[in-house]
Amino acid sequence: MIALTIAGITLPLLIGLIIYLLPPLARYLALGITVISLGYGVQILRNPEVRDLQLLDNFGISLQIDSLSGYFILTNALVTLSVLIYSWRQQKTAFFYTQVTILQGSLNAAFISADFISLYVNLEVISITVFLLIAYPLTDRLIWIGLRYLFISNTAMLFYLVGAILVYQANHSFHFDGLMNSPPEAIALIFLGLLSKGGIFVSGLWSPLTNAESDTSVSVLLSGIVEKAGVFPLIRCALLLEEIQPTVQIFGIATAFFGVFYGLFERDSKRVLASSTISQLGWIMVAPAVGGIYALAHGLVKALLFFVVGALPSRDLNELQQKPMATLLWIPLFIGSLSISGCPLWVGFGAKMLTLEQLPLIPNLLMNVAAVGTAILYAKFVFLPHGKSTTSLSATSLLVIGLLIFGLLVGNILYLPAYSAFNLLKAIAIIVVGWGAYWLFFRKMQWQIPRIGETLENLLGVMTLVVIVLFWGILL
Repeated sequence: MIALTIAGITLPLLIGLIIYLLPPLARYLALGITVISLGYGVQILRNPEVRDLQLLDNFGISLQIDSLSGYFILTNALVTLSVLIYSWRQQKTAFFYTQVTILQGSLNAAFISADFISLYVNLEVISITVFLLIAYPLTDRLIWIGLRYLFISNTAMLFYLVGAILVYQANHSFHFDGLMNSPPEAIALIFLGLLSKGGIFVSGLWSPLTNAESDTSVSVLLSGIVEKAGVFPLIRCALLLEEIQPTVQIFGIATAFFGVFYGLFERDSKRVLASSTISQLGWIMVAPAVGGIYALAHGLVKALLFFVVGALPSRDLNELQQKPMATLLWIPLFIGSLSISGCPLWVGFGAKMLTLEQLPLIPNLLMNVAAVGTAILYAKFVFLPHGKSTTSLSATSLLVIGLLIFGLLVGNILYLPAYSAFNLLKAIAIIVVGWGAYWLFFRKMQWQIPRIGETLENLLGVMTLVVIVLFWGILL
């Protein structure tokens, strides 16, 4: 497993560079690496015992491979595979496949990192590759969006790096388990960097615009897996250090509500999905022990939804309400909405029930309310009119949508005990209440939240406020 781990980290980076030198083989090399990564994730889950690999003992540089890593690596491979299939006939250049492959490798490395400095390196590589992917079409608008993402990400990582140095100063090690022996400002700075990087709570307000303006493939990667790179270290630390769990859980609950609230007032379909991603990251954080399963369920469904929304004749929900979409598009949109709302038969049901069963009473009640909010949010898609239309999908689009729907169905095996009478009734009640609330109160609502919080200067200002709140909370 150790040799396979080293290969899993180095091969994508090596092949990514080779792809650029061999453009005719770009798609095939990227696909081959993704299949290897997929097999690696499956192998970890087949042998879920914890494995530690010390790289530099004196500095605490180490790797940790367990079932949590396995779920995130598997999600990374499946989301990337869906993007490669979707892009197969789109004449993407070798540059695109290079960045996708390097991104996959750096994400895998982040998901097995067990120290703050190697995680920092991986997160910075992720930032650069995502910037290049966002700016890939080379339009003025997308170059600015990419630079905005890069500037916010790098600023967050500066806070994070100072926190990592403080951890080393206190422990003479960068290992995650040194966090609780570090000064409060170290915890606050590291958390701020990860919250901003992952697009969590108000620090995630960079996400709606970035996802909305990016190419569909990039939106799938961002929402399906990249933003989880900031969540993973938080839940890893929460599992290692019980003292951290309450803070992570509080941010998880707040994030679940914030994303739903922000998305309720959006009329752009891609912005709705991006706001939903913020909320779903909260679900991953609120129960760290099962966060990997929820991350996998979310990655699959969000890839499906972004691919379908990318094929719609308009992103404007007002226009879509006036002009019926093709039933061929509405069906996968409906299935994805059911899954993420926690409907039985789809993977989202098991993931939600498993998460809720991990929670004590008050967090459980709050997350049930957040689940109703998710159902309200996705009712925006469920109740869109549909019928005959000239809209058609390419063979590769149909293939990737079909495979993702199959994955949502098969994913039920992750938690079959969820199918109790109580859970089934509760899931159906949540969806019925959510859809009813949408139809009665939100269907005709046109009010929109001012987007002043998404401006670059305000996003940077929010970082300062968040670090103050974190420092105050940790001191208490």
